[in-house]
Amino acid sequence: MRKPKILISSCLLGLPARYNGEQLVHPMIEALEEKYELIAVCPETLGGLEIPRPPAEIIGKRVVNKEGLDVTQEYEEGAQRTLDIAKGLSIKIAVFKERSPSCGHGWIHDGTFTDGMVEADGVCTRLLIENGIEVLGESRISELLTR
Repeated sequence: MRKPKILISSCLLGLPARYNGEQLVHPMIEALEEKYELIAVCPETLGGLEIPRPPAEIIGKRVVNKEGLDVTQEYEEGAQRTLDIAKGLSIKIAVFKERSPSCGHGWIHDGTFTDGMVEADGVCTRLLIENGIEVLGESRISELLTR
């Protein structure tokens, strides 16, 4: 039987896609791989941003990195490319890194670069949800395992 495909943030798989290049593997990835085919994406790198890169946060309607450079276009382009991948593979669910300006769902950094949080979604998450794709943060992986 073929496993359903889901999008997953590359960084949750331990790929060095995080802004600082750090590699982290989510502890529930193996269990998730048993039930789903995981399609790794990093909207930020799909938009042309390098690894490592300065941290970025959403300020108003723009995405700005800590050095003051507006990277909104790269975030939007990466979000569109991620959506294109999801549509092309008929993917209906994404598991994304929480608090990210691209992938965050529910809460993201508040734009002050002080670790403050605000209730909102990242650029890519918003676009996926607008197009009928369910997005879950990594803290909700266990929900997918019981479906």
